Amino acid sequence: MAVIDIGPLRPEDRVAWEELARGYKAFYRTVVPDAGYEETWRRLSSGADLHGIGARFDGRLVGIAHYLFHATFWSADSCYLQDLFVDETARGQGAARALIEHVAGEARKRGAARLYWTTKQDNVTARVLYDKVARFHGFIRYDYPLGE
Repeated sequence: MAVIDIGPLRPEDRVAWEELARGYKAFYRTVVPDAGYEETWRRLSSGADLHGIGARFDGRLVGIAHYLFHATFWSADSCYLQDLFVDETARGQGAARALIEHVAGEARKRGAARLYWTTKQDNVTARVLYDKVARFHGFIRYDYPLGE
């Protein structure tokens, strides 16, 4: 089992981050123009409202997670784990779980009432892990098109 180091994304992670982000977007069949990756990196690097962390094996970035906090009406803030992706060559070694646990720790520090995320119903591989670390409450997400 490799030693996993979880921490904030660093400026030197830019190229490896984009490779992982492109892999994530390809998995979900989402097209993002090159400028979109640059803008997202800039927003993540500003450290304002969007947070990015990485999983490293022997110093090599092999996984990423993006998350944010938002207000809710009925309880304390919530933490949304928007993106989670681990390079195929590094899967099964605990990186995804470590990324989730790190985000959970940040959510606890902030006093968030919950941590949640979404995935495709047929994402069987990821759901094996998700079913171990979280609870599925049966909700289905709908997306209303706003001028696509």
